[in-house]
Amino acid sequence: MELKVFRDTLSTMGSLWETKAELPIETELLIPDYLPQVFKIVKCFVYPVTLQKQVTPGRLTVEGYLRCVVYYQAEDDQSLCQIEQKIPFTRAMDLPEGQHQGYSVTVSGEVEYLNCRAVNQRRVDVRGAYALSAQVCAQSEQEVITALADCGAEQKLIPVNGLRTVANLDKLLTAEEEVTLPGQVQAVIDISGVGQVDEVKVITGKAVVKGRIQVALTYRSQPGYQLETVEQAVPFNQIIDLDNAPEDAVAFAEAEMIGCTLTAAAGQEGAATLTVTAMLHLRMVRQVECYVVADAFSTQYSADVTYKTVAAEQLAETLNRTAEAAASGTLPDENAQIIGCLVTLHPLEWAAAEGGVSLGGRACAHVLCMNSLGEIECYDRSFDYQLPDVWPGAADQYRAECWPVVTSAQPVAAGGEVTVRVSIRVRGLVFRRTKETVVDSIACETALENTEPDVALRICYAQGGENIFDIAKHYHVPPAAMMKLNHLEDLQLTAPARLLVPMTV
Repeated sequence: MELKVFRDTLSTMGSLWETKAELPIETELLIPDYLPQVFKIVKCFVYPVTLQKQVTPGRLTVEGYLRCVVYYQAEDDQSLCQIEQKIPFTRAMDLPEGQHQGYSVTVSGEVEYLNCRAVNQRRVDVRGAYALSAQVCAQSEQEVITALADCGAEQKLIPVNGLRTVANLDKLLTAEEEVTLPGQVQAVIDISGVGQVDEVKVITGKAVVKGRIQVALTYRSQPGYQLETVEQAVPFNQIIDLDNAPEDAVAFAEAEMIGCTLTAAAGQEGAATLTVTAMLHLRMVRQVECYVVADAFSTQYSADVTYKTVAAEQLAETLNRTAEAAASGTLPDENAQIIGCLVTLHPLEWAAAEGGVSLGGRACAHVLCMNSLGEIECYDRSFDYQLPDVWPGAADQYRAECWPVVTSAQPVAAGGEVTVRVSIRVRGLVFRRTKETVVDSIACETALENTEPDVALRICYAQGGENIFDIAKHYHVPPAAMMKLNHLEDLQLTAPARLLVPMTV
């Protein structure tokens, strides 16, 4: 009689790789004639924008650009001004080779160092380095044994939950909206935006994503350092083609603003058009369950069993959280007047917490002030923020694909101290990796010999926590026969027990 082995494929997670690359920052920014000349450099920022991620065997290629933004004080009227420039990059990073069906790539990074100086009144030189980080999670189809038959085969089945990626798309979108400004815009200082996805609907072959970008426009309406802010919602509606998207898939979308321009309307005072460029991140996953043979033996043969470990991944949670944090410190000039505040976020990190792990990150508040000498200064205050959630287990069991964004930053100065209260919204997906030991192969070639044919019954003194399957495996008897003889309904023993073991069935 031949042992029948039934196999299937299970979507499992392969390796989780992290790789880094350094991007040099070497650029010159020329100040156009319509902006005043430089008196003093106030602050320089670098923001990454990833446009494309491509994985080929043994290599990850990331394309995009770095937004280099320089704030400076004008020479004549103490005006706060801003100029920026895009630094394109293409960077290839090595990956271990392997046979994989798909990849999930998350790109982040932070500035290593940055030097910014005014070469002359019309030229600014920026030198530095940016550390680009990429996390690559590989997905593969692995063959598993789902059932055994004949040759007296007994098996222990366990459910293994896997996650199949249906869609992993990043798409650029452009949206426009009219805005009415209360006064004339002399200079735009900052344009920030918070994406809000209101609806994700999956229909036959398509995904419809509706939402808006809440844009905050900070500008000067006259010479000086007094700033004004106007907010405007810019709606968007995107239709994305998808092939064979199942109805039971979990869909998630996030819109991340990466650029915005303001165009004045001809002949209409105060009227302008906001043109927003955003990256729409669409993720769609489907939970799959497969029963796999975790252990096996034969009541008729001496079975040769080998085992292997399969790594599966489940969707632990869809995040939409807000973290509140504060940064405080002493102002170098106690009479300084606060102009505004910008906040930069570093990549999210896992950290140990009571009862498991939590997700948080580092951030820095940049407080713009006018000091008593009539010069604009930038005071930096670093702080940490943490999400309230705690997930059980260790940090290496989780990975997160999230997009944090600052929704508000309120600086308050009193008695020479400054306190910045910051709200950070984090939306994204948290995945948990699990590992299961299952049967890789089984062979039944040598028949068992009954050395004691006169023994029909044995007594086993089992301990609480033991499993009937493991006891039956030791004696080469069917677990079902043991359970029936001992009037048991559960394979797992909760207390010590005196069990009868039938040696003949």
